[in-house]
Amino acid sequence: MHRPLRLTSSKSALLANYRYLRSTAGVRTGAAIKANGYGLGAQDVLAILYEAGCRDFFVSTWWEAQRLGDLPEGASIAVLHGVGPADLEYALQSKAKPVLNSVYQAQRWRARAPGRPCDVMIDTGMNRLGFRPEEGSALADLNISTLHSHLACADEDHSMNERQLDAFRRAASEISAQSYSLANSAGILLGRKYSFDLVRPGLGLYGGVPRPEARPHLRRVFSLEAQVLQRRVIKAGETCGYGASFTAPRDVEAAIVNIGYADGYWRAFSAKGIASAGGASLPVLGRVSMDLVALGCDDLPDLTEGDWVMMDFDLENAAAQTGKTQYELLTGLGARFERAWH
Repeated sequence: MHRPLRLTSSKSALLANYRYLRSTAGVRTGAAIKANGYGLGAQDVLAILYEAGCRDFFVSTWWEAQRLGDLPEGASIAVLHGVGPADLEYALQSKAKPVLNSVYQAQRWRARAPGRPCDVMIDTGMNRLGFRPEEGSALADLNISTLHSHLACADEDHSMNERQLDAFRRAASEISAQSYSLANSAGILLGRKYSFDLVRPGLGLYGGVPRPEARPHLRRVFSLEAQVLQRRVIKAGETCGYGASFTAPRDVEAAIVNIGYADGYWRAFSAKGIASAGGASLPVLGRVSMDLVALGCDDLPDLTEGDWVMMDFDLENAAAQTGKTQYELLTGLGARFERAWH
């Protein structure tokens, strides 16, 4: 079935970003592929990075782990949200590992899977998931593959980074594990003292810029295209779209394209977003709708129904335009896109 939306991703860009982050970290480098590979397709990302030597992959839930299907030899999946009561029976049959986050999860795993490998999250200041440092006694007798923690402010030069680093060093000296992991994409860029044995990049893999120093090194991974549904003239003085927020100062040529906030092209792009075709820039006119956007196309007299336009979705620029984070922009990409890799 034809789809009027395309999300096209670059294998070479993904691999280049992975290799840059791996080289910067200087240690074993995994990949966060939760939220469907940050919107680009978790199964595809896993397969591409596996060929580059990546063996450690991270998802949030057992449902995400199940959707990956059979794993290639040597690949490991860690489920970051641990194992709840409703997850346990599936988890016991799965080859994925839970990242245990609480005393209750540890008790549950110890009782039903004694000696079986698991990962553990220790909280060093994020106060989200994870054991508090004083709860370390609850980890006795667990077979811990990797002890993790998560940085709260790695995308900034913040005193919290050093405090968490010190706290994780203390935890690592007290809790026995085969390996230790603290850094995400931004954490990798704080320096190798944050690398420990394993890093878990996410945003940087997919072309997001976690810290400014990475900007020259990370490649854009994906592009968005939308198809023109109709070309029309908005007469001088007429308005366009919900709220009548755009009034034509003269007769304006407009292309109505098949994309909207249901696809992750957010309403915040209204009167700010830009598309392009044939070397011309096409500004968003008025408000973004659920399924439609109007673009000014005076400079493209031949643009017509069925043609394609490229939506400007550079993550840093789009974040500045919309006030949304790069993470929100990536993971908000909807299911209606035809996804492909080249």
